[in-house]
Amino acid sequence: MTNMTDKSIIQARNIEKIYPNGCHALKNVSLDINRGEVVVIIGPSGSGKSTFLRTLNQLETISDGTIHIDEVSLTDRKTNINKVREEVGMVFQSFNLFPHKTALGNVALSPIKVKKKPRAVAEQEGRELLKKVGLAERMNNYPSHLSGGQQQRVAIARALAMHPKIMLFDEPTSALDPEMVGEVLDVMKSLASDGMTMVVVTHEMGFAREVADRVVFMEEGELVFEESPERFFSSDNPRLQRFLGQVL
Repeated sequence: MTNMTDKSIIQARNIEKIYPNGCHALKNVSLDINRGEVVVIIGPSGSGKSTFLRTLNQLETISDGTIHIDEVSLTDRKTNINKVREEVGMVFQSFNLFPHKTALGNVALSPIKVKKKPRAVAEQEGRELLKKVGLAERMNNYPSHLSGGQQQRVAIARALAMHPKIMLFDEPTSALDPEMVGEVLDVMKSLASDGMTMVVVTHEMGFAREVADRVVFMEEGELVFEESPERFFSSDNPRLQRFLGQVL
């Protein structure tokens, strides 16, 4: 049994990541995330933000430390990682949609293939999810006929189709034209208000201020500072101030 709090759904302890070339990407990173909490991770490029996020579903293995998701150890060899990943949705910078499938086909695919849902059930749920992300009229469109913002919203609906307990977002707006950023952030705000546990790596400071329960600052592989948005953005931490001075 772990010593997780009743509310804590993610517990990362003393995480180290050292690549074979000697690059020390994560240095003793520890973070607890509570059920229903929105945690935003910011920091300069190369600070370890995305690496850390990817350890939470073992897309990146760790060199040392422990990670528990809903009391299941990700580092225990007996753990079925694919089973854990079914409950941890992930949205990347690039949309990774299947070009030969419609928006609905992309959303319904995993429930049919992985969860063995009947096609009719998966497609009905897919329609509801596409409606939720504002794409009811686009469900029969192929990715090539969707804007970047629309494709990213399909990717979010696809992740939600597996009924995850947690959603991880790795810079979900960084590949988008500026006018499309808002439509994706609006969907993420709606998920947050629905009580979804979310860990978000982003450069969108407005989103961090408005939606996050906590903001985390990483630099050079270290978790330097974490606080509520109000205290975070008014902090006099010198490393944080230097970074915010460059991005705000």
